[in-house]
Amino acid sequence: MASPRLETFCCPNRDAATEFVVSFQPVLFGALGLGSASLSLVFAVLQILPKRKGYRRLGQYPLPRPASSSRILFIISMCDILGCAGIITRSSVWLGLPNFISGISVANGTDAWPEVFCVGSAMWIQLFFSASFWWTFCYAVDVFLVVKTSAGISTIILYHMITWGLAVLLCVEGVAMLYYPSISDCEQGLQHAIPHYVTTYAPMLLVLVANPVFFNRTVCAVTSLLKGRQGIYTENERRLANEIKIRFFKIMLVFCICWVPNIINESLLFYLEMQTDIAANGFRNIRNAALITWFIMGILNPMQAFLNTLAFHGWTGLDVDFRPRQRREPAWDSVSTSAPNAAGNNPLVGTTLLYQSHVQEAKKNASNGHQHSDAISVLSEVKLHNGSKF
Repeated sequence: MASPRLETFCCPNRDAATEFVVSFQPVLFGALGLGSASLSLVFAVLQILPKRKGYRRLGQYPLPRPASSSRILFIISMCDILGCAGIITRSSVWLGLPNFISGISVANGTDAWPEVFCVGSAMWIQLFFSASFWWTFCYAVDVFLVVKTSAGISTIILYHMITWGLAVLLCVEGVAMLYYPSISDCEQGLQHAIPHYVTTYAPMLLVLVANPVFFNRTVCAVTSLLKGRQGIYTENERRLANEIKIRFFKIMLVFCICWVPNIINESLLFYLEMQTDIAANGFRNIRNAALITWFIMGILNPMQAFLNTLAFHGWTGLDVDFRPRQRREPAWDSVSTSAPNAAGNNPLVGTTLLYQSHVQEAKKNASNGHQHSDAISVLSEVKLHNGSKF
């Protein structure tokens, strides 16, 4: 789970609210986190592995590849997978070496290795999930720019600078503020911890607020692009626009399912932290709600790795190709590759070929060929991936 509370847990003089949730059934919590992260990691890796030749290759004509959106989606998947790997490592140590974790206390403050592992694993998880948030935001920006202004593959370098730079900067700054003056003697008080929580949740809130705006503007731009081909808006074009809306909706739905519980849980714990006695009977319902959302977070946070691959690409199957090749394509790239003999066997070919006529016609009628080529690349990617049901 990617929660700043687990970084606060690394302080021996942690606050009462953090101690309350982290110390409640730690074995069960660790087991749930380990199981969820392991399952998510396995299926996410299977999703992005190359498939056998001809697998889900639809249509008779090659379609252009998206400018940078495919790379961004792959990077998001890798960030989620690396974050899950951190959760698996941390949960395994918690379950297998309980005495090692109990060393994070004021009494055993001379042993630095438990604190080092606690901080290192928490920063690893926080860094990659934070980077996943930034890349998700860049994806929304990228699809809008590709459709609207024909931003090309060169922008991927800028995205790398923004996402990794901000992720590392905010993670280091937040941890430095939290562990001042030292890990074994963190400053206490809500005001001291607020900068750490702000740097953690800022990219999450940015995705929740900004991405729906960019996705909505992208759909409007796509509608205008389709109408501009012949000045009409047919049923096929309306269906394509609806499929794009559904794909963006899936992306935001997965994000909300996996991360909104974090915001709810953090609000409840902050409320408890401001009370003089969190064990009072009057706060019983608040404590129960905090524990419920805490365990929900432990299960849903790691599941983003697998659920994201479903939202981005649909179910790509288990037909993995382990044969060595000089050049392989990810599962979602192979979808847009031609295969003449697939047309007779796949029921999706009819709609695919129908859409490809839009592609060919758009290429002929576009006044700005490069812009329309990049835009159609994004549209074709959405169309073909939506052939697999979420």
